[in-house]
Amino acid sequence: MPAPRIASDSSFAPPLRTVIDRALAGESLSAGEAVALIEADDLGLLLEAAGELRDRAKGRAVSYSPKVFLPVTNLCRDRCTYCTFRKDPWDPDAWTMMPHEIADWSRRGRALGCIEALMCLGDKPEVAFKEYRETLKSLGVRSTIEYVRKACELALAEGLLPHTNAGVMTLAEMRMLRPVNASMGLMLEDISTRLRQRGGAHQWAPDKEPARRMRMLEEAGQLKIPFTTGILLGIGETPAERALSLIAIRDVHRRYGHIQEVIIQNFRAKPDIKMAQAPEPTEIEMARAIAAARLVLGGEMNVQAPPNLSPNDIELFLRAGINDWGGISPLTRDYVNPEAPWPHVDQLGDRCARAGFRLCQRLPVYREYINDQWIDADLLAAVKRFAQAGEAASAGGGVA
Repeated sequence: MPAPRIASDSSFAPPLRTVIDRALAGESLSAGEAVALIEADDLGLLLEAAGELRDRAKGRAVSYSPKVFLPVTNLCRDRCTYCTFRKDPWDPDAWTMMPHEIADWSRRGRALGCIEALMCLGDKPEVAFKEYRETLKSLGVRSTIEYVRKACELALAEGLLPHTNAGVMTLAEMRMLRPVNASMGLMLEDISTRLRQRGGAHQWAPDKEPARRMRMLEEAGQLKIPFTTGILLGIGETPAERALSLIAIRDVHRRYGHIQEVIIQNFRAKPDIKMAQAPEPTEIEMARAIAAARLVLGGEMNVQAPPNLSPNDIELFLRAGINDWGGISPLTRDYVNPEAPWPHVDQLGDRCARAGFRLCQRLPVYREYINDQWIDADLLAAVKRFAQAGEAASAGGGVA
């Protein structure tokens, strides 16, 4: 799928107020208008409009998903220059979770009130590593995705609802996982092919080719899978490319209606990565991107920013139009950003309350997708049980 293009007359930036009025009226914004939003100088006007649009559609509730983060394997064939998660088989920190670990962690997480089992792993490690192919053989499977299917079944047996983020998958692989997943996800990160060029953050990451990732988003829509995606700020992209990435997400969602949530995530510099000296996006850049996402994607979209990556910006991000904080775990760390601890839910709730919002739990699949059109029949009953339990507890801050 080609990247969205800015109209030829976009050098004449439309007045911000005009673009905002069109967004608030529910009109479809052009690529040029999206760029005008994300590059806007008047941050106050931008945040006010995004907050208004969020309030109209979502009210003042902001949600999170209590989860267990299961790093099924941290082996990966890609080598993104900002990643600390991926390992080679000979690295002392290389790890593939065994079935008993997946079951045990799921059981412990359910006892702590978790609902989601996040299956997070590297892209296609069996393509790159003979050692890992031997591991899969010992586990009785032929591919990573077959093992993820087994991991999801283990988590379901312990009372959790799986959400899989396994990198780029084929249509057949997603079809294999659909019966055992409440939802799935893949970060687009950015629509720009520049980042795959020499010296770019994705030079050595074939699975970060934008066309491949957009194809997976398309095929997830064809399979009617509730899907999470998003953009990653600070990996060498321009503000305009961030805006065009949002347009690409909006357009695929219009065709299939399956994008349940869009994450606006910030790069974090770490000492042991090639981008250790790269500047992190500022809180203002994040706020602009969040607000632009809200105005481009509309009031009904669920827009998220991870709170552990910006612990000092909770109130600003609420002003910018988010309605979700993503997954927060009482048991496991964020293995992608291990230096960034999850916020304590009670403290996060207090900060939300002081800003005029109510923090509540949600499932890994949003309420509007809990029906037999979007969830496999054998899984739907379990999802509905969680949803009904949340409704019964809603007076005390239950499931959103």
